[in-house]
Amino acid sequence: MLCQNCGRNEATTHIKRIVNGEATELHLCTGCAAHLGYADMFSGFGFNISSILGSFFPETSLPAAGEEPLRCSTCGFTFDDIVRTGMMGCADCYDTFYDKLKPSLTRIHGRASHIGKVSTSADSLTERRDRIRDLTAQLQEAVRTQDFEHAAELRDEINALKGADHQ
Repeated sequence: MLCQNCGRNEATTHIKRIVNGEATELHLCTGCAAHLGYADMFSGFGFNISSILGSFFPETSLPAAGEEPLRCSTCGFTFDDIVRTGMMGCADCYDTFYDKLKPSLTRIHGRASHIGKVSTSADSLTERRDRIRDLTAQLQEAVRTQDFEHAAELRDEINALKGADHQ
């Protein structure tokens, strides 16, 4: 692939930017990348993933004397562990630390909710949660239009699905 800037040399630097969900790609040769300021983008970072990701998370406050920090009930990670390692301990960390993660996820990705593809082998819990979310939207619309009989049916179905989550 030729450089998109000069059109003469082979592109060796490939840059992909995603801004507000819009992806753009730029393919540059070494000379054009240096000229445009894209050469050695990671020099000085030491390329330490925790230092890069740690900058996205707010400073954590220390717990009061004698108070234990909040831990994920599944893996035992604290929010400080996530900031330090740049990784979640398990999938339940997202629920446990949602309030602390939401501002950072929004800042990094532009939104805090997943809107991408779902695995074809998604478990029934995920399917049930998606169904509850859809029914809740329908319930809000039924209440808005004052279709209270339909709203009651939707409420009962939502409660039945929520009850299945706790079994």
